[in-house]
Amino acid sequence: MVILLLQYGADPTLIDGEGFSSIHLAVLFQHMPIIAYLISKGQSVNMADLNGQTPLMLSAHKVLGPEPTGFLLKFNPSLNVVDKIHQNTPLHWAVAAGNATAVSKLLEAGSSLDIRNAKGETPLEMALQNKNRFIIHMLKTEAKMRANKKFRLWRWLQKFELFLLLMLSLITVWAVGYILDFNSDSWLLKGCFLITLLFLTSLFPRFLFGYKSLVYLPTVFLLSSIFWIFVTWFILFFPPGTPFYFAFIFSIIGFLYFFYKTWATDPGFIKASEEERKTNIITLAETGCLDFRTFCTSCLARKPLRSLHCPVCKSCVARYDQHCLWTGRCIGFGNHRYYIFFLFFLSVVCNWIIYESFMYWSTHCVTTFREDGLWTYLNQIVACSPWVLYIFLLAAFHYSWSTFILVNQLFQIAFLGLTSHERNSLLKQSRHMKQPLSLRRTPYNLGFTQNLADFFQCGCFGLLKPYAVDWTSQYTMVFHPAKEKVLRSV
Repeated sequence: MVILLLQYGADPTLIDGEGFSSIHLAVLFQHMPIIAYLISKGQSVNMADLNGQTPLMLSAHKVLGPEPTGFLLKFNPSLNVVDKIHQNTPLHWAVAAGNATAVSKLLEAGSSLDIRNAKGETPLEMALQNKNRFIIHMLKTEAKMRANKKFRLWRWLQKFELFLLLMLSLITVWAVGYILDFNSDSWLLKGCFLITLLFLTSLFPRFLFGYKSLVYLPTVFLLSSIFWIFVTWFILFFPPGTPFYFAFIFSIIGFLYFFYKTWATDPGFIKASEEERKTNIITLAETGCLDFRTFCTSCLARKPLRSLHCPVCKSCVARYDQHCLWTGRCIGFGNHRYYIFFLFFLSVVCNWIIYESFMYWSTHCVTTFREDGLWTYLNQIVACSPWVLYIFLLAAFHYSWSTFILVNQLFQIAFLGLTSHERNSLLKQSRHMKQPLSLRRTPYNLGFTQNLADFFQCGCFGLLKPYAVDWTSQYTMVFHPAKEKVLRSV
């Protein structure tokens, strides 16, 4: 109806009896598609009502929750403009309403903390007057973070935070093994040292780098583990003339190469300029397709088939599989193949270490497994070399999850033709259906051999040819109507 009225000459800038224009009403009723369409057609995102309130002010004041405040921020509105009567910024209005999620969004966007309203109050002073402890904490924390950015040391820490986090992880992984290998029979003393170490290392990332860097902790832990695994293999497990030297070195090189390719390769981020976004919004709206299935309200992009918005990377990813904790990156159309090889070489490296650990215990430790059983054997290998047991446990841990994910990924790719997200989505839908849903009967499953050929983009001497599909720009496909319904629901 909005599109039809505009096509027949309706003026969206007219003010109603309460002083609101059409975009203000769309904000109040949280109609994000209408907001996007009006702005794309040329209505200003900073249009003021009779009281001088912009849509962003109205959203922060009247609508509790992250939306449509977060949605409006995608259109680059003015963050520090003030209204006519109270001289409040959008942040002032969010604080006055106790809208903590809107406060968080505005602070993340860079709203000023120093502007004073007609009463001479900053947002923090207003929060102190309202006694909203959570918002007070948010504002004080943000003020402290912005003050720290003025110092050269803080900027240096921010620039090299990933490297410093990796160094901290390397030291921590080594220190845990050193404490376990410490020449003392008192496990109580070792336990106290471990608790102290873990407490101290848990404080450093939070205070030096902030909470945002904590998402990379699994990644740096994996790299630190592999580093000390390699050092242990080189010092303890590598006698002269060993026949496994080249195999292990090849596995390590393969792991590092495919980890780098997985981390550095664009997974398939959907990119669009501001003009392209507005054109897409108008086109989708006028064809009746402006909904969450075809349009991403977070990055304002048209969503290709099989894509999904990643809240960590803050972008839509083509043929989205998952956001992998162990690589710190999304897995999608661009790097999914590298991810499979990364898992394979990681499992091979860990398998070598598990094997070499048993060989080390059999040649360097006096054990009586056959005579005294498993418990005595465990006590003997712990007493022989706690460090080797520690490295063995690290390798066993990484081997278990990498092998499990690798087998699961290969099953999904070869037998289902689905990504992890698609499989989980279909499984959730099947729980609410009266008839069981077959995961193999989807438009993407072309059979075992064709699925593998398409995924790895490799043929078989002309007998099998892969189909090249650019999922970053694939918006429509011709399928049987029954399959089309399944396709859109994934």
